[in-house]
Amino acid sequence: MHIPDGYLSPSTCASLYAGATPFWVVSLQKMKRRLNTQAVPLLSLFAAFSFVIMMFNLPLPGGTTGHAVGVAIAAIVLGPWGSILAISVALVIQAIFFGDGGVTAIGANCFNMAIVGSLVAYAVYRLIAGRTPIESPRRVIAAAAAGYCAINASALMAALEFGIQPMLFHDASGAPLYAPYPLRIAVPAMMIGHLTIAGLAEMIVSGGVVAYLQRAEPALLKTTAPGAGVGREPVSMRPLWIALALLLILTPLGILAAGAAWGEWVPDDFSTPQTRQQIAAVSGNEAAPAQAPAGLQKLATIWTAPMPRYAPPILKSAQLGYLLSAMLGAGLIALACMGGAWIFTRLRS
Repeated sequence: MHIPDGYLSPSTCASLYAGATPFWVVSLQKMKRRLNTQAVPLLSLFAAFSFVIMMFNLPLPGGTTGHAVGVAIAAIVLGPWGSILAISVALVIQAIFFGDGGVTAIGANCFNMAIVGSLVAYAVYRLIAGRTPIESPRRVIAAAAAGYCAINASALMAALEFGIQPMLFHDASGAPLYAPYPLRIAVPAMMIGHLTIAGLAEMIVSGGVVAYLQRAEPALLKTTAPGAGVGREPVSMRPLWIALALLLILTPLGILAAGAAWGEWVPDDFSTPQTRQQIAAVSGNEAAPAQAPAGLQKLATIWTAPMPRYAPPILKSAQLGYLLSAMLGAGLIALACMGGAWIFTRLRS
């Protein structure tokens, strides 16, 4: 779901930046009263958790890969507005430093995963959980359903954005300028893997984390529990940071799944015979263009990330590079959250 540079037209990217901006503004307004509290460490923690969990690639049907997002658990603990900020920070760091998602498509990726994902997750969780006690098993079911619905809603948004490109943006001969496959291919290609493997992964992560928090730190679940009251009791975040550290150590497992995610091919892939066969196999057996669409080629190199694909150029070991990228990304997210909170607080004073 990390749409790269060149797959969406500039006007589509601009529209999605414009669509995401009001949600970012409202999120900052909603969260401003909490920026001097434990909210900032929590934002950092769940933004880093989302960043790390997205590094665990999963094999999907047809030979592509996908991943969980962690958006539902962020929405459950932080509320939808805090989740929008946390996931957006993770996506911005991914795009700028690691080339995971394009800089021109940050608005689109944030709209799909951070905004749509957070709002859908929150709505589903509240609908199913209702006013049940914090320790109720129904909340685990609600969290699992929220995760499943959120990731599939995000995937559907990306599929629609991919699929409308050939219809709206093509040259005089009808050849697509950006994403090459229409809706009839893009939607099933994106959704099959998410409705099955990636959706189940998000479901397990969301339900599992809520089940853990019910026993370990139930106060973190009170924000989205009507009638429970927002707990003011101190919360020990040490076990959560330890859990994140363990995930960081395990990140090299994320590169075991071979293959690119659907719609994240680099321009050279379109002219490589073997890769063209793989693209066609996961795209309804419809052949890809003989070369990358013109607009895609033009925009694909608009930004070169310092550590593209989580592979620092100075390291020969892919596993070590992936681990160090995960650690650096988590650190950058923490700095971004704390620095942003400091700046925002200074501007208010």
